[in-house]
Amino acid sequence: MEAETRPTAPEPVSRLKSFFALIRKSKEAIVGLALVAVYFATAIAVEVASLLNVRITPYNPIQQNVGSALSPPSFTHIFGTDLLGRDVFSRIVAATPNDMAISMVVVLVSLLIGISVGSVAGLRGGLLDELLMRFTDVIFALPALLIAIVIAVALGPSVVNMMIALTAVWWPPYARLARGEALRVAHQNYIEAARSSGMGLWKTMIKHVVPNISVTMLVYTTLDAGTVILAYAGLSYLGLSVRPPFPDWGYMVSSFQDYLISEPWLPLIPGLVIALVVVGFSFLGDGIRDALEE
Repeated sequence: MEAETRPTAPEPVSRLKSFFALIRKSKEAIVGLALVAVYFATAIAVEVASLLNVRITPYNPIQQNVGSALSPPSFTHIFGTDLLGRDVFSRIVAATPNDMAISMVVVLVSLLIGISVGSVAGLRGGLLDELLMRFTDVIFALPALLIAIVIAVALGPSVVNMMIALTAVWWPPYARLARGEALRVAHQNYIEAARSSGMGLWKTMIKHVVPNISVTMLVYTTLDAGTVILAYAGLSYLGLSVRPPFPDWGYMVSSFQDYLISEPWLPLIPGLVIALVVVGFSFLGDGIRDALEE
């Protein structure tokens, strides 16, 4: 008599395949990956150089040199200089770690909270599901950026406070998405088998649910990273991020918007950098999604 086989969850690797194999299926994803890779490589290089007390930018990003103020883009200053003679390229590069840190922390913490809340609600159901989802809906219904501004103003301008302000309002979409995906797999044979064997809720979620909703969450997280960067740029535009003279992309656009006609490189180049990073994450997320749907 043949031994009875227990239903098992689909192998996550077989669903994800290989990340780079997916990327190769889409030219859009390749472009997005290149932009995102440059973004991460720059941020990491700047941060490592800072820890080693080494400068990798052509000029000191906060040192003033009024003798070369408002110089247009040239071989000496490829992005020009601002009204205090600071090299714009060096300031843009130096500001990259802040944007990377905030976007990654907000996205990853929101992902962790969302998966926990959504998966528990979807698996357990009943009153707990109702309570968790109603609380999520209340937070989701609030104007996210407005609440983030209020929190940031109350806490004061800083990178850490910006992370707290954005994360506080950013996790509900992750929870709703995770719940929907958890409901999709909640009645699969391998989930029923895990419950029958006495496996606890959290162990079932970690072992069986999370691996099988990871594809959807990966695509959404990749797309959302660009949205976080855009939201952070908007808040820093209002002066709620790092304090001058330290550089920040959004604040650079804000502080030099009056020079749009006379010295257009001052607001336009930081704005273009923000746009390229956001487009990079969007292309990467769309490319992965399209490749998975083939």
